[in-house]
Amino acid sequence: MNEKDQMGLFNSSSEPSDLMSPLAYRVRPTLLEHYHGQEELFQRYPRLKDGQFGSLILWGPPGVGKTTLAEILSHQTEKKLHRFNAVLGGVNDLKKIIKEVMEEKEMFQRDAIIFIDEIHRFNKAQQDALLPHVEKGDFHLIGATTENPRQAVNRALLSRIQTIQLKPLDPTSLEKIILHASSKCGIDLTREMAEFIADRSSGDARKALNILELVEREWKLSGEIPSVSIVKGQILENARDYDKNKDRHYDVISAFIKSLRGSDPNAGLYWLAVMLDGGEDPVFIARRLVIFASEDIGNADPQALTLAVSCMTAVSQIGMPEARISLGQAVTYLGSTVKSNAAYIGINKALEYIQGQETLLVPDHLKNFLSKDTEPYKYPHSYVGNFVEQDYTVENVPTFYEPGTLGVEANIRKRLATLHPNKYK
Repeated sequence: MNEKDQMGLFNSSSEPSDLMSPLAYRVRPTLLEHYHGQEELFQRYPRLKDGQFGSLILWGPPGVGKTTLAEILSHQTEKKLHRFNAVLGGVNDLKKIIKEVMEEKEMFQRDAIIFIDEIHRFNKAQQDALLPHVEKGDFHLIGATTENPRQAVNRALLSRIQTIQLKPLDPTSLEKIILHASSKCGIDLTREMAEFIADRSSGDARKALNILELVEREWKLSGEIPSVSIVKGQILENARDYDKNKDRHYDVISAFIKSLRGSDPNAGLYWLAVMLDGGEDPVFIARRLVIFASEDIGNADPQALTLAVSCMTAVSQIGMPEARISLGQAVTYLGSTVKSNAAYIGINKALEYIQGQETLLVPDHLKNFLSKDTEPYKYPHSYVGNFVEQDYTVENVPTFYEPGTLGVEANIRKRLATLHPNKYK
Protein backbone atom coordinates (compact mmCIF):
# COMPACT_ATOMS: atom_id res chain seq x y z
CA MET A 1 0.00 0.00 0.00
CA ASN A 2 1.45 3.40 -0.95
CA GLU A 3 1.69 6.40 1.35
CA LYS A 4 -1.47 8.02 0.04
CA ASP A 5 -3.48 4.85 0.64
CA GLN A 6 -2.12 4.59 4.19
CA MET A 7 -3.28 8.14 4.88
CA GLY A 8 -6.75 7.23 3.65
CA LEU A 9 -6.88 10.20 1.33
CA PHE A 10 -7.41 8.49 -1.98
CA ASN A 11 -9.25 5.43 -3.29
CA SER A 12 -7.41 2.15 -3.13
CA SER A 13 -6.61 2.17 -6.84
CA SER A 14 -3.29 3.87 -7.67
CA GLU A 15 -3.48 3.41 -11.43
CA PRO A 16 -2.34 6.44 -13.48
CA SER A 17 -5.85 6.73 -14.94
CA ASP A 18 -7.09 7.81 -11.52
CA LEU A 19 -5.12 11.03 -11.95
CA MET A 20 -7.48 11.90 -14.78
CA SER A 21 -10.58 11.26 -12.64
CA PRO A 22 -12.65 14.07 -11.15
CA LEU A 23 -11.07 15.67 -8.12
CA ALA A 24 -14.01 14.63 -5.92
CA TYR A 25 -13.21 11.00 -6.75
CA ARG A 26 -9.47 11.37 -6.25
CA VAL A 27 -9.70 12.86 -2.77
CA ARG A 28 -12.58 10.74 -1.41
CA PRO A 29 -11.49 9.70 2.11
CA THR A 30 -11.39 6.13 3.37
CA LEU A 31 -10.87 6.97 7.07
CA LEU A 32 -13.43 8.40 9.47
CA GLU A 33 -11.07 11.15 10.69
CA HIS A 34 -11.18 12.68 7.21
CA TYR A 35 -14.98 12.46 6.96
CA HIS A 36 -16.31 15.91 7.86
CA GLY A 37 -19.77 17.32 8.38
CA GLN A 38 -21.71 14.34 9.76
CA GLU A 39 -20.00 13.96 13.14
CA GLU A 40 -23.29 13.79 15.03
CA LEU A 41 -24.13 10.55 13.20
CA PHE A 42 -21.43 8.71 15.13
CA GLN A 43 -22.77 10.04 18.42
CA ARG A 44 -26.27 8.88 17.54
CA TYR A 45 -25.10 5.60 15.97
CA PRO A 46 -21.85 4.66 17.78
CA ARG A 47 -21.81 1.18 16.20
CA LEU A 48 -20.86 2.79 12.91
CA LYS A 49 -17.45 3.55 14.39
CA ASP A 50 -16.77 0.05 15.70
CA GLY A 51 -18.08 -1.61 12.55
CA GLN A 52 -20.90 -3.42 14.33
CA PHE A 53 -23.71 -2.35 12.04
CA GLY A 54 -26.41 -4.18 10.13
CA SER A 55 -28.02 -3.20 6.87
CA LEU A 56 -28.49 0.54 6.35
CA ILE A 57 -30.34 3.09 4.27
CA LEU A 58 -28.38 6.35 3.97
CA TRP A 59 -30.82 9.12 3.18
CA GLY A 60 -29.93 12.71 2.29
CA PRO A 61 -29.51 15.27 -0.49
CA PRO A 62 -26.73 14.98 -3.10
CA GLY A 63 -23.15 15.57 -2.02
CA VAL A 64 -23.50 14.97 1.74
CA GLY A 65 -21.32 11.84 1.88
CA LYS A 66 -23.59 8.82 1.44
CA THR A 67 -21.30 6.94 -0.96
CA THR A 68 -18.20 8.06 0.92
CA LEU A 69 -19.60 6.76 4.22
CA ALA A 70 -20.34 3.38 2.61
CA GLU A 71 -16.76 3.15 1.36
CA ILE A 72 -15.35 4.16 4.75
CA LEU A 73 -17.43 1.49 6.49
CA SER A 74 -16.14 -1.05 3.97
CA HIS A 75 -12.54 0.08 4.47
CA GLN A 76 -12.55 0.05 8.27
CA THR A 77 -14.32 -3.32 8.55
CA GLU A 78 -12.29 -4.88 5.70
CA LYS A 79 -15.51 -6.03 4.05
CA LYS A 80 -15.46 -6.12 0.26
CA LEU A 81 -17.73 -3.46 -1.24
CA HIS A 82 -19.84 -4.43 -4.24
CA ARG A 83 -21.30 -1.36 -5.94
CA PHE A 84 -24.61 -1.39 -7.79
CA ASN A 85 -26.61 1.46 -9.32
CA ALA A 86 -30.39 0.98 -9.32
CA VAL A 87 -30.71 3.13 -12.45
CA LEU A 88 -28.23 1.17 -14.57
CA GLY A 89 -29.00 -2.40 -13.47
CA GLY A 90 -32.00 -4.66 -13.01
CA VAL A 91 -32.92 -7.69 -10.91
CA ASN A 92 -30.80 -10.10 -12.98
CA ASP A 93 -27.70 -7.94 -12.54
CA LEU A 94 -28.35 -7.72 -8.82
CA LYS A 95 -28.80 -11.51 -8.56
CA LYS A 96 -25.38 -12.01 -10.18
CA ILE A 97 -23.76 -9.81 -7.54
CA ILE A 98 -25.63 -11.61 -4.75
CA LYS A 99 -24.49 -14.98 -6.15
CA GLU A 100 -20.87 -13.76 -6.27
CA VAL A 101 -21.09 -12.51 -2.68
CA MET A 102 -22.57 -15.81 -1.47
CA GLU A 103 -19.86 -17.84 -3.22
CA GLU A 104 -17.09 -15.69 -1.74
CA LYS A 105 -18.64 -16.00 1.70
CA GLU A 106 -18.77 -19.78 1.43
CA MET A 107 -15.21 -20.08 0.11
CA PHE A 108 -13.42 -17.47 2.24
CA GLN A 109 -15.80 -16.99 5.22
CA ARG A 110 -15.71 -13.25 4.55
CA ASP A 111 -18.61 -10.83 4.91
CA ALA A 112 -19.36 -8.34 2.18
CA ILE A 113 -21.30 -5.12 1.65
CA ILE A 114 -23.59 -4.57 -1.31
CA PHE A 115 -23.96 -0.83 -1.87
CA ILE A 116 -27.02 0.13 -3.94
CA ASP A 117 -26.99 3.74 -5.08
CA GLU A 118 -30.38 5.36 -5.76
CA ILE A 119 -32.19 2.42 -4.18
CA HIS A 120 -35.46 4.36 -4.43
CA ARG A 121 -35.36 3.59 -8.17
CA PHE A 122 -36.02 -0.08 -7.44
CA ASN A 123 -39.63 -1.15 -7.85
CA LYS A 124 -41.36 -3.44 -5.33
CA ALA A 125 -40.31 -6.66 -7.09
CA GLN A 126 -36.68 -5.56 -7.18
CA GLN A 127 -36.71 -4.60 -3.52
CA ASP A 128 -38.40 -7.89 -2.62
CA ALA A 129 -35.46 -9.77 -4.18
CA LEU A 130 -33.30 -8.41 -1.36
CA LEU A 131 -35.63 -9.38 1.48
CA PRO A 132 -34.59 -13.01 2.21
CA HIS A 133 -30.89 -12.17 2.09
CA VAL A 134 -31.20 -9.13 4.34
CA GLU A 135 -33.32 -11.10 6.78
CA LYS A 136 -30.76 -13.95 6.98
CA GLY A 137 -27.81 -11.54 7.11
CA ASP A 138 -26.14 -13.03 4.03
CA PHE A 139 -24.49 -9.64 3.48
CA HIS A 140 -24.66 -6.05 4.67
CA LEU A 141 -26.93 -3.99 2.45
CA ILE A 142 -26.25 -0.27 2.30
CA GLY A 143 -28.71 1.69 0.19
CA ALA A 144 -28.33 5.36 -0.70
CA THR A 145 -31.27 7.58 -1.60
CA THR A 146 -32.19 11.22 -1.96
CA GLU A 147 -35.86 10.37 -1.35
CA ASN A 148 -37.63 9.80 1.96
CA PRO A 149 -37.27 6.02 2.56
CA ARG A 150 -40.71 5.87 4.15
CA GLN A 151 -42.13 6.72 0.75
CA ALA A 152 -39.51 5.23 -1.58
CA VAL A 153 -38.69 1.89 0.09
CA ASN A 154 -41.30 -0.80 0.67
CA ARG A 155 -42.33 -1.44 4.25
CA ALA A 156 -41.14 -5.05 4.43
CA LEU A 157 -37.57 -4.11 3.48
CA LEU A 158 -37.62 -0.93 5.57
CA SER A 159 -38.52 -2.91 8.72
CA ARG A 160 -35.29 -4.89 8.39
CA ILE A 161 -32.97 -1.94 7.80
CA GLN A 162 -31.65 0.93 9.93
CA THR A 163 -32.45 4.31 8.32
CA ILE A 164 -29.82 7.02 8.79
CA GLN A 165 -30.46 10.58 7.65
CA LEU A 166 -27.55 12.76 6.50
CA LYS A 167 -27.97 16.52 6.54
CA PRO A 168 -26.59 19.20 4.17
CA LEU A 169 -23.07 20.20 5.16
CA ASP A 170 -22.53 23.45 7.02
CA PRO A 171 -20.01 26.04 5.69
CA THR A 172 -17.41 25.17 8.36
CA SER A 173 -17.41 21.49 7.38
CA LEU A 174 -17.23 22.40 3.70
CA GLU A 175 -14.23 24.64 4.35
CA LYS A 176 -12.46 21.75 6.10
CA ILE A 177 -13.16 19.46 3.15
CA ILE A 178 -12.01 22.09 0.64
CA LEU A 179 -8.80 22.96 2.49
CA HIS A 180 -7.98 19.30 3.15
CA ALA A 181 -8.49 18.40 -0.53
CA SER A 182 -6.52 21.41 -1.81
CA SER A 183 -3.63 20.54 0.51
CA LYS A 184 -3.45 16.98 -0.78
CA CYS A 185 -3.59 18.21 -4.37
CA GLY A 186 -0.80 20.70 -3.72
CA ILE A 187 -3.00 23.73 -4.31
CA ASP A 188 -2.02 26.75 -2.21
CA LEU A 189 -5.61 27.85 -1.61
CA THR A 190 -6.40 31.00 0.36
CA ARG A 191 -8.98 30.92 3.13
CA GLU A 192 -10.91 33.61 1.23
CA MET A 193 -11.24 31.25 -1.73
CA ALA A 194 -12.21 28.34 0.54
CA GLU A 195 -14.92 30.46 2.17
CA PHE A 196 -16.17 31.58 -1.23
CA ILE A 197 -16.39 28.00 -2.53
CA ALA A 198 -18.14 26.83 0.65
CA ASP A 199 -20.64 29.67 0.38
CA ARG A 200 -21.41 28.77 -3.24
CA SER A 201 -21.88 25.03 -2.67
CA SER A 202 -25.31 24.88 -0.98
CA GLY A 203 -24.23 22.22 1.54
CA ASP A 204 -23.00 19.90 -1.26
CA ALA A 205 -19.40 18.63 -0.91
CA ARG A 206 -19.34 17.31 -4.48
CA LYS A 207 -20.30 20.72 -5.80
CA ALA A 208 -17.58 22.30 -3.64
CA LEU A 209 -14.92 19.91 -4.93
CA ASN A 210 -16.04 20.46 -8.52
CA ILE A 211 -15.49 24.19 -8.03
CA LEU A 212 -12.11 23.44 -6.47
CA GLU A 213 -11.31 21.44 -9.61
CA LEU A 214 -11.84 24.60 -11.67
CA VAL A 215 -9.27 26.30 -9.46
CA GLU A 216 -6.90 23.32 -9.85
CA ARG A 217 -7.22 23.46 -13.64
CA GLU A 218 -6.39 27.18 -13.75
CA TRP A 219 -3.53 26.65 -11.32
CA LYS A 220 -2.00 23.91 -13.47
CA LEU A 221 -2.28 26.03 -16.62
CA SER A 222 -0.93 29.31 -15.23
CA GLY A 223 0.86 28.34 -12.03
CA GLU A 224 -1.29 30.84 -10.14
CA ILE A 225 -4.46 30.60 -8.10
CA PRO A 226 -7.24 32.47 -9.95
CA SER A 227 -9.03 35.32 -8.20
CA VAL A 228 -12.44 34.93 -6.61
CA SER A 229 -14.00 37.10 -9.35
CA ILE A 230 -12.65 34.81 -12.11
CA VAL A 231 -13.88 31.65 -10.40
CA LYS A 232 -17.24 33.30 -9.72
CA GLY A 233 -17.68 33.98 -13.42
CA GLN A 234 -16.84 30.36 -14.29
CA ILE A 235 -19.22 28.76 -11.80
CA LEU A 236 -22.18 31.13 -12.04
CA GLU A 237 -23.55 29.45 -15.16
CA ASN A 238 -23.72 26.08 -13.36
CA ALA A 239 -24.70 27.37 -9.93
CA ARG A 240 -28.40 27.77 -10.63
CA ASP A 241 -30.52 24.74 -9.85
CA TYR A 242 -33.53 23.87 -12.00
CA ASP A 243 -35.14 20.45 -12.02
CA LYS A 244 -37.70 20.00 -14.78
CA ASN A 245 -39.33 16.99 -13.14
CA LYS A 246 -39.46 17.75 -9.44
CA ASP A 247 -40.35 20.42 -6.88
CA ARG A 248 -38.29 23.24 -8.38
CA HIS A 249 -40.14 22.93 -11.70
CA TYR A 250 -43.57 23.10 -10.07
CA ASP A 251 -42.59 25.82 -7.60
CA VAL A 252 -41.27 28.14 -10.31
CA ILE A 253 -44.21 27.73 -12.69
CA SER A 254 -46.52 28.34 -9.71
CA ALA A 255 -44.70 31.57 -8.84
CA PHE A 256 -44.81 32.57 -12.52
CA ILE A 257 -48.60 32.17 -12.88
CA LYS A 258 -49.30 33.79 -9.51
CA SER A 259 -47.17 36.79 -10.49
CA LEU A 260 -49.17 37.28 -13.69
CA ARG A 261 -52.46 36.81 -11.81
CA GLY A 262 -51.28 39.51 -9.42
CA SER A 263 -50.66 41.89 -12.36
CA ASP A 264 -46.90 42.08 -11.79
CA PRO A 265 -45.34 41.79 -15.28
CA ASN A 266 -41.87 42.45 -13.87
CA ALA A 267 -42.09 39.39 -11.60
CA GLY A 268 -43.52 37.47 -14.57
CA LEU A 269 -40.39 38.25 -16.60
CA TYR A 270 -38.23 37.33 -13.60
CA TRP A 271 -39.70 33.81 -13.33
CA LEU A 272 -39.81 33.45 -17.12
CA ALA A 273 -36.07 34.12 -17.19
CA VAL A 274 -35.51 31.55 -14.42
CA MET A 275 -37.35 28.90 -16.45
CA LEU A 276 -35.62 29.70 -19.75
CA ASP A 277 -32.21 29.78 -18.06
CA GLY A 278 -32.97 26.40 -16.49
CA GLY A 279 -33.78 24.82 -19.85
CA GLU A 280 -37.55 24.65 -19.45
CA ASP A 281 -39.47 23.76 -22.61
CA PRO A 282 -40.66 27.12 -24.02
CA VAL A 283 -43.74 25.46 -25.55
CA PHE A 284 -44.76 24.28 -22.08
CA ILE A 285 -44.54 27.88 -20.86
CA ALA A 286 -46.58 29.10 -23.85
CA ARG A 287 -49.29 26.51 -23.18
CA ARG A 288 -49.57 27.70 -19.60
CA LEU A 289 -50.01 31.26 -20.90
CA VAL A 290 -52.92 30.11 -23.10
CA ILE A 291 -54.59 28.52 -20.07
CA PHE A 292 -53.90 31.64 -18.00
CA ALA A 293 -55.43 33.92 -20.65
CA SER A 294 -58.77 32.12 -20.34
CA GLU A 295 -58.66 31.27 -16.64
CA ASP A 296 -57.50 34.57 -15.18
CA ILE A 297 -58.24 37.21 -17.85
CA GLY A 298 -61.16 35.80 -19.77
CA ASN A 299 -63.64 38.28 -21.19
CA ALA A 300 -62.17 41.22 -19.34
CA ASP A 301 -59.73 41.31 -22.27
CA PRO A 302 -60.59 38.76 -25.01
CA GLN A 303 -57.49 39.88 -26.93
CA ALA A 304 -55.39 38.13 -24.28
CA LEU A 305 -56.34 34.65 -25.52
CA THR A 306 -55.62 35.63 -29.13
CA LEU A 307 -52.19 36.92 -28.13
CA ALA A 308 -51.43 33.83 -26.02
CA VAL A 309 -52.38 31.43 -28.82
CA SER A 310 -50.32 33.46 -31.30
CA CYS A 311 -47.40 33.30 -28.87
CA MET A 312 -47.71 29.51 -28.58
CA THR A 313 -47.76 29.17 -32.38
CA ALA A 314 -44.72 31.43 -32.76
CA VAL A 315 -42.76 29.66 -30.03
CA SER A 316 -43.56 26.25 -31.57
CA GLN A 317 -42.37 27.42 -34.98
CA ILE A 318 -39.22 29.40 -34.22
CA GLY A 319 -37.81 27.80 -31.05
CA MET A 320 -35.15 29.23 -28.76
CA PRO A 321 -33.43 31.61 -28.37
CA GLU A 322 -35.72 33.84 -30.45
CA ALA A 323 -38.84 32.39 -28.79
CA ARG A 324 -37.91 34.30 -25.63
CA ILE A 325 -38.98 37.53 -27.39
CA SER A 326 -42.51 36.31 -28.12
CA LEU A 327 -42.78 34.90 -24.61
CA GLY A 328 -41.61 38.20 -23.15
CA GLN A 329 -44.25 40.09 -25.15
CA ALA A 330 -47.04 37.75 -24.06
CA VAL A 331 -45.95 37.74 -20.42
CA THR A 332 -45.80 41.52 -20.16
CA TYR A 333 -49.21 41.96 -21.83
CA LEU A 334 -50.98 39.23 -19.86
CA GLY A 335 -49.40 40.40 -16.62
CA SER A 336 -50.45 44.02 -17.21
CA THR A 337 -54.01 43.71 -18.52
CA VAL A 338 -57.29 43.58 -16.55
CA LYS A 339 -58.25 40.26 -14.95
CA SER A 340 -61.43 38.20 -14.56
CA ASN A 341 -61.96 34.55 -13.70
CA ALA A 342 -65.73 34.72 -14.33
CA ALA A 343 -65.62 32.46 -17.41
CA TYR A 344 -63.46 29.93 -15.53
CA ILE A 345 -65.84 29.90 -12.57
CA GLY A 346 -68.81 29.74 -14.91
CA ILE A 347 -67.77 26.54 -16.70
CA ASN A 348 -66.86 24.90 -13.39
CA LYS A 349 -70.30 25.73 -11.96
CA ALA A 350 -72.01 24.44 -15.09
CA LEU A 351 -70.11 21.15 -15.00
CA GLU A 352 -70.81 20.71 -11.31
CA TYR A 353 -74.53 21.31 -11.94
CA ILE A 354 -74.72 18.92 -14.92
CA GLN A 355 -72.87 16.16 -13.05
CA GLY A 356 -75.48 16.34 -10.30
CA GLN A 357 -78.41 15.82 -12.69
CA GLU A 358 -79.85 13.02 -14.76
CA THR A 359 -79.85 13.38 -18.56
CA LEU A 360 -81.16 16.87 -19.36
CA LEU A 361 -83.67 17.10 -22.17
CA VAL A 362 -83.38 19.62 -24.97
CA PRO A 363 -86.49 21.87 -25.16
CA ASP A 364 -88.58 20.97 -28.21
CA HIS A 365 -88.22 24.34 -29.93
CA LEU A 366 -84.40 24.04 -29.84
CA LYS A 367 -84.17 20.59 -31.40
CA ASN A 368 -82.70 20.05 -34.82
CA PHE A 369 -85.95 18.83 -36.34
CA LEU A 370 -89.22 20.34 -35.13
CA SER A 371 -92.54 18.53 -35.15
CA LYS A 372 -95.72 20.24 -36.34
CA ASP A 373 -97.02 20.59 -32.78
CA THR A 374 -93.84 22.21 -31.44
CA GLU A 375 -93.78 25.88 -30.48
CA PRO A 376 -91.66 27.53 -33.22
CA TYR A 377 -88.11 28.65 -32.59
CA LYS A 378 -87.73 32.44 -32.59
CA TYR A 379 -84.87 33.54 -34.84
CA PRO A 380 -83.16 36.46 -32.97
CA HIS A 381 -81.99 38.21 -36.13
CA SER A 382 -85.59 38.71 -37.15
CA TYR A 383 -86.18 40.98 -34.14
CA VAL A 384 -85.10 44.48 -33.22
CA GLY A 385 -81.64 44.51 -31.73
CA ASN A 386 -81.14 40.90 -32.83
CA PHE A 387 -82.67 39.72 -29.57
CA VAL A 388 -85.91 38.12 -28.46
CA GLU A 389 -86.88 36.76 -25.05
CA GLN A 390 -86.87 32.96 -25.25
CA ASP A 391 -85.99 29.96 -23.04
CA TYR A 392 -82.83 28.11 -24.01
CA THR A 393 -82.71 25.62 -21.11
CA VAL A 394 -85.09 23.72 -18.92
CA GLU A 395 -86.64 25.72 -16.08
CA ASN A 396 -84.82 26.84 -12.92
CA VAL A 397 -81.26 26.52 -14.21
CA PRO A 398 -78.95 28.64 -12.02
CA THR A 399 -76.86 31.50 -13.39
CA PHE A 400 -73.34 30.23 -14.03
CA TYR A 401 -71.69 33.24 -15.63
CA GLU A 402 -71.36 36.40 -13.53
CA PRO A 403 -69.39 38.95 -15.59
CA GLY A 404 -66.90 41.14 -13.79
CA THR A 405 -66.75 44.92 -13.77
CA LEU A 406 -63.41 45.49 -15.53
CA GLY A 407 -62.41 45.93 -19.14
CA VAL A 408 -64.59 44.51 -21.90
CA GLU A 409 -66.43 42.38 -19.37
CA ALA A 410 -67.93 45.49 -17.82
CA ASN A 411 -69.69 46.14 -21.15
CA ILE A 412 -70.75 42.50 -21.32
CA ARG A 413 -72.29 42.80 -17.87
CA LYS A 414 -74.11 45.98 -18.82
CA ARG A 415 -75.56 44.36 -21.97
CA LEU A 416 -76.67 41.20 -20.14
CA ALA A 417 -78.33 43.30 -17.44
CA THR A 418 -80.31 45.05 -20.17
CA LEU A 419 -81.32 41.80 -21.89
CA HIS A 420 -81.89 39.71 -18.76
CA PRO A 421 -82.77 42.08 -15.91
CA ASN A 422 -83.95 39.19 -13.73
CA LYS A 423 -80.54 37.48 -13.89
CA TYR A 424 -78.12 40.37 -14.09
CA LYS A 425 -78.10 43.71 -12.32
